[in-house]
Amino acid sequence: MGIGPVIRRMFGPYEHRVSEAYRSLYIDIDALVQQIRQWKPTATRIPEVGCGEGAMTERLSAAYPDADITAIDITPRIGRLYAGSRDRVRFTQCGVEEIAATEPGLYDFVLLCDVLHHVPVSFRPGLLDAIRATLAADAVFVFKDWERNHTPIHWLCHASDRWLTGDRINYMTRNEMRGHLAHSFGLAALVAEARSPPWWNNIAILVRP
Repeated sequence: MGIGPVIRRMFGPYEHRVSEAYRSLYIDIDALVQQIRQWKPTATRIPEVGCGEGAMTERLSAAYPDADITAIDITPRIGRLYAGSRDRVRFTQCGVEEIAATEPGLYDFVLLCDVLHHVPVSFRPGLLDAIRATLAADAVFVFKDWERNHTPIHWLCHASDRWLTGDRINYMTRNEMRGHLAHSFGLAALVAEARSPPWWNNIAILVRP
């Protein structure tokens, strides 16, 4: 268990604001959502895999006002800081494998954002295969993660992620990310890439199986 939840709770009613400020040191998730909207302007059924405490879920709910969103994670803190409408959003503590088994082929847009580096390498193919099983015909999958390199900001990100979450973080290079995705979806399915501010390390890949 990392020290992150304990530290954040110390901020009391300011926890949401502090959490947003900390996240902005590494990524502008509003800019990322704008890029995602360019790739996928509309959606009706979205699973967000690894939603955490709900920061990206808030943006997805606002960006896709006609979509039903299933936000899943294995953490017991799932959706704890989500401040958006819950009319179309459900938080479920489970893995994507369960969604793939119970609701296969039902979703037109799947998002996996800053999750895979928390997943042991041997489990990654199974997770990506399960995501593919959730996709409907003509659906898209957006993958986003932090690219490993040798810059000071990368090591700062690695250290903070490691100690705040307690996970054994294993970031990937761009080629490693593409290799994992190609294994489950095929190389031809990787149709676009984009970088998100404020750091070049933030890479998003659009997958059309």
